[in-house]
Amino acid sequence: MHASQGRSAGLGLALASAFAFGGSGVAAKPLIEAGLDPLHVVWLRVAGAALVMLPVAWRHRDLVRGRPVLLLGFGLLAVAGVQACYFAAISRIPVGVALLVEYLAPALVLGWVRFVQRRPVTRAAAVGVVLAVGGLACVVEVWSGLSFDAVGLLLALGAACCQVGYFVLSDQGSQDSAAGAEPPHPVGVIAYGLLIGAVVLTVIARPWGMDWSLLGDSAAMNGSDVPAWLLLAWIVLLATVIAYVTGVISVRLLSPAVAGVVACLEAVIATVLAWVLLGEHLSAPQLFGGSLVLIGAFIAQSSTPKTASGPVASGPGEAQGQGEQEDRGAARGGGRTVAAEEKLSAERAAT
Repeated sequence: MHASQGRSAGLGLALASAFAFGGSGVAAKPLIEAGLDPLHVVWLRVAGAALVMLPVAWRHRDLVRGRPVLLLGFGLLAVAGVQACYFAAISRIPVGVALLVEYLAPALVLGWVRFVQRRPVTRAAAVGVVLAVGGLACVVEVWSGLSFDAVGLLLALGAACCQVGYFVLSDQGSQDSAAGAEPPHPVGVIAYGLLIGAVVLTVIARPWGMDWSLLGDSAAMNGSDVPAWLLLAWIVLLATVIAYVTGVISVRLLSPAVAGVVACLEAVIATVLAWVLLGEHLSAPQLFGGSLVLIGAFIAQSSTPKTASGPVASGPGEAQGQGEQEDRGAARGGGRTVAAEEKLSAERAAT
C-alpha cells in the first residue's frame, strides 16, 4: 500500500472510529435511565465485546507471554478506566459535556511535558491549553457556580486521564517498528484489553446483582421506546468492537497526533446525537465553549513535541529511546503501561 493510500485508509478508519465512539453515550444513557447501574452497563459493553473478540485473542495468544504489561495497561486504562468513568459521568451530566471535559487530555499531556518532564512547550501549545481550559469554563458555566453535578465532572475528568493511555498504548507498534522490532498485532491487543477489562469490571461491577429483566424491556429515548437489547447491541458491536479496532489501526496508519485530531470529531458527533436522540440541548455559551475546547485540543495536540525517532504516540512528553521506554514500561504497572510512559513523551491523547 502506498503512503498516500495508507493515509487515506487511516483517515477513513479514524472517522469511522470517531462516529462509533460518539454514539456510545447516546445508546448507554437510556439503559442507565431505565434502571441499569452505570457499572453494569459498562460491564455488559466490555464483556460482550470481549466475547466477540475471543477468537481473535486465541489467535494472538502469544501476546500474553510477549507483551503482558502492554495488555494489562490497555485493559486497565483504555478499556476499564475510560469506560467506567465515562458511563458513570453521563449518568450525572449530559453526554456532550462529559465528552468535552475529556478533551482536557491534551492539556494534561502538555502539563506532564512541562512540569514533570521539565521540557519546554511551544507558545502555540500554551495557547491551545488556555483555549481548552477557557472553553471548558464556558461548557460547565462556572459563572453560575457550576451548573452541573461536581461528581459527574470529576468522573469525566477521570475518563480524560485514562484516555491519555488509549492513544499512548495504541501507538506502541509504531515505536517498535521504528526500533526494528515486530510490533504487537493491534487487534490482538484490543482483544486482550477487552478480556482484561471484563475481568476487572466483573470484580468491580458484580453483575450477578444486576436486574437482567431490564434487558427484555424497552428504554425511552427522547420519548420513543427502543428495545434494550438493540441499544446493548449498538454499544457492544458498533461503539466498542468496531470503534476500538478502527481507532487503533488508524493510529498505526496516521500517527497518534493526526488520529487524535480526527478523533476530536467524537465530541461533536456525540453532542449532535445527544441533541437529536436524547433531547439534551446545550446553551449558546456552552456551544461556544465546546468549540474553544476542540480548537484548543487541536492546537495543543498539533504542537506537542515529537521525538526525533518518529511518531511517538499520544502521551505527554516524548520517548527517549525504545530501550528506555521498554524498561520504564516494565516498571510502570497498572497506572499507565509501557507505552504510557513512553508516550508521556510525544503527542497527546484524546477522544
